[in-house]
Amino acid sequence: MTREEIILRVSEKMLLIRTEAGYTQDKMADIIGVSKKTLVQIEKGRMYANWPTVVTVCALFRETETVRYLFGDEPLEVLETVARDGIDYRKERTMGGKIWWREVKKKDGFILQQNIISQHFRILDDEFFRIFSSLDEAASLARFEELVTEGKNE
Repeated sequence: MTREEIILRVSEKMLLIRTEAGYTQDKMADIIGVSKKTLVQIEKGRMYANWPTVVTVCALFRETETVRYLFGDEPLEVLETVARDGIDYRKERTMGGKIWWREVKKKDGFILQQNIISQHFRILDDEFFRIFSSLDEAASLARFEELVTEGKNE
């Protein structure tokens, strides 16, 4: 999934997200920091939201069924992966990926998973802390092997 695909998906579902949250166009525009005119244009499919607006919508409405349908149980992780592709970043505890994830590899306390919706990869440690995310399968496999090797050398 690319930035452009995320922008397209969220833009196409903006009306549904707003409706599900129970907001008027005025209130939704205020919440996400755009003009009502811009929101109307997005909802009517005349323009797409920009990246900051998409990030804001996904962050503030991550618990809605619509956003979860678009990205799975952790929409912000999808956005972080796209924004920081291939970079190890803060360790964050996950729920272990029981619903939206398939296990690709598991070895020496590390788990490589792939999200069934966004198709991005992540590596978890044995306590389900996320330590790496990427859209690139080869980079994810390489980082997984590095982590396993580093773990054996400690």
